[in-house]
Amino acid sequence: MRVFDFGVAIVREPGESVVHGLREGAHDGPSYEGVKAEHAAYVAALRRAGLDVEVLAPLEAFPDSVFVEDPALVFPEGAVLLRPGAQSRIGEAAELAPALSRHFERVVPLPRGFADGGDVLVTPEAVLIGLSKRTDAQGARALAETLAGFGRAARVVAPPPGALHLKTACALVDEETVLATGPMARSGLFDGLRVLETPDGEEAAANALRVNDTVLAGARYPRALEMLDAHGLRVVPLPTDQIARVDAGLSCMSLRWKRG
Repeated sequence: MRVFDFGVAIVREPGESVVHGLREGAHDGPSYEGVKAEHAAYVAALRRAGLDVEVLAPLEAFPDSVFVEDPALVFPEGAVLLRPGAQSRIGEAAELAPALSRHFERVVPLPRGFADGGDVLVTPEAVLIGLSKRTDAQGARALAETLAGFGRAARVVAPPPGALHLKTACALVDEETVLATGPMARSGLFDGLRVLETPDGEEAAANALRVNDTVLAGARYPRALEMLDAHGLRVVPLPTDQIARVDAGLSCMSLRWKRG
C-alpha cells in the first residue's frame, strides 16, 4: 500500500469564527463565505478521488478547527491526539477524540511537549517530524516514540527557517518525489528522493496533497501546476486564496487513512 492510498477522511466545517484564525503578519483575514466555498470544493475533490468523507460540525469556539490535521494524526494502526503549539488550539484534540474513537480502537494522546500535524510528513521510508514554532523538541521526540509503538519509523528533522510548518514548504507527490520550496529542496532532508522545486514566487504551491492517484494543488500557481503535469501527475487545481489568509493549505484540512 502506498502512503498516499486513502479510503476515508474526516473534515470539519469551518465556523464563522474562522475569520479570526491565526495568521502571521498584518495581512487581511479571510471571509467566512470564501473559506466555506474553498472547503466545499476540497471535500468534493476528496470524494472524486475515491474517499468516504465524514464531515464534522463547526466549532465556533476554535477559529482554526477546520484544519483538523494539526491536532491529530491518523494511520491504519490508530490515531494520535496531538498538542498543538498555539495556545488557542489546545482544546481541539479533545473535540476530535469522539469521532476518532468511532473509527479506531487505538486512540492515544501525545504524552508531553507540543506537536502540530502540519509538521509531520509521511514518506515511504519514515515519518518526518519537523521542529517549528508549533512543534518543540520534546513533543517531536514524544511523537516519534508514540509512532514507534504503532510500528512506524520516525525521524525528527530541523527544516530551514521561514516556514510555519514542515508541510508548508513540502509535499510528497509520488513514492519517489517531493515538491518543495527552494530552501527546503536544498536542506538535505530528502536524500534518496527526487525533489521538484517550486517556481520563484509560487513557493506556497509546495503545500499540495497527494490522494490516491490525484494531486490536489493550489489553482493560483500556474507554473507549479504545469511542472507537476509535466512530471506525469494527475493534478486537480483547487482555490486556496482564503485559507492562505490564515496561513493554511490543502494538507491540513483533512485526516486521511486507509481502512484496515
